[in-house]
Amino acid sequence: MTSLEQPILISFKLCPFVQRAVITLLHKKIDFTIEYINLQKKPDWFLEISPLGKVPLLRVKDRVLFESAVINEYLDETHGEPMLPKDPLEKAEHRAWIEFSSSLFNAQHQLTQARREETYLKIEEDLTKKLAPLERKIGNEGFFEGKSFSLVDSAFAPFLMRSQIVADNIGIDPVSDYKKIVKWRENLLSLPEVKKSVVKDFEDLYMEGIFERGGYLADQ
Repeated sequence: MTSLEQPILISFKLCPFVQRAVITLLHKKIDFTIEYINLQKKPDWFLEISPLGKVPLLRVKDRVLFESAVINEYLDETHGEPMLPKDPLEKAEHRAWIEFSSSLFNAQHQLTQARREETYLKIEEDLTKKLAPLERKIGNEGFFEGKSFSLVDSAFAPFLMRSQIVADNIGIDPVSDYKKIVKWRENLLSLPEVKKSVVKDFEDLYMEGIFERGGYLADQ
């Protein structure tokens, strides 16, 4: 691989973990190139450079970074004002919540896969329970903490965007019972870096995926 002047983000259009990295790149105003691949037919060159066979990857000069949380921390440490706290304990706490966000993505994806009502309701119940400690933790200013956009906001924004899309199109919204999370969602989804972090037809593609898979959610 030759050295590259501009970072290249290897992506899949519907991946929430890729979206995290795009949000941070846009927030930091970093010039980058994005390259989409088909995860059903992964190119050989991609498999050669991706240890886990997953997106996102960030190609920086002659090196490749993987795992969205790692990519975002690299971007944060090398460009602009820090999005993680300086205090080691606060920073560790933010990292823990970023890790927690992955469990919400997993539950959200499982909801789109569930075929039986009983299965769907069980997953939804588990997701709702996960949201309770998040509701207690986040602030009242429309961000995870304080009045500024952080890496935690970047990490949760894809989950919140997908929940809003399902709410708008199907009318089911596990987030709706949590007032602070709803306010947080409204604020984050209004930000340019979040709005521009997906392809223009993202909502259509996301809903098409749900309906093509069938199952409980698609039948509502």
